[in-house]
Amino acid sequence: GNAPPGVDPEAFSWFQAVDADRSGYISVKELKQALVNSNWSTFNDETCLLMINMFDKTRSGRIDVYGFSALLRFIQQWKNLFQQYDRDQSGSISFSELQQAFSQMGYNLSPQFSQLLLARYAQRSPDPSIQLDRFIQLCMQLQSITDAFREKDTALLGSLRLSYEDFLTMVVTRMM
Repeated sequence: GNAPPGVDPEAFSWFQAVDADRSGYISVKELKQALVNSNWSTFNDETCLLMINMFDKTRSGRIDVYGFSALLRFIQQWKNLFQQYDRDQSGSISFSELQQAFSQMGYNLSPQFSQLLLARYAQRSPDPSIQLDRFIQLCMQLQSITDAFREKDTALLGSLRLSYEDFLTMVVTRMM
């Protein structure tokens, strides 16, 4: 059949290929099988779940063809950004590239904190770097937590005084 109105024909044909069970929806499992990093590794479960939740208007844990089409545009935008920051064109983001990316995105993060993020999101190796899926996940989570912080930091001081439970609530509501 033809693509529904407002859906790119290429996205529609990819949707049909990815919808393995022919349900008319894409699950996290189906999405994971469809997306690969530059090193041919599949996208990780956490990133796929974050993205499905972002485009799942019905809160069913899956997306329809419209959500999938929007998701592909979203991934393409992140891929373009990723390639811009992957200065050596290695297909992954190194520590120095990550530092530059954060700076250009407007984050003023210490090298120590960037190293911590790299250790958390990179695959274990002597020279850790981040693939596209983890880059998307890291940036989405960093933005979400930054938004939560800004909601509380109404005076724009860059620091807050809050209770432990308020802190946990901020993190849990943004991360899960």
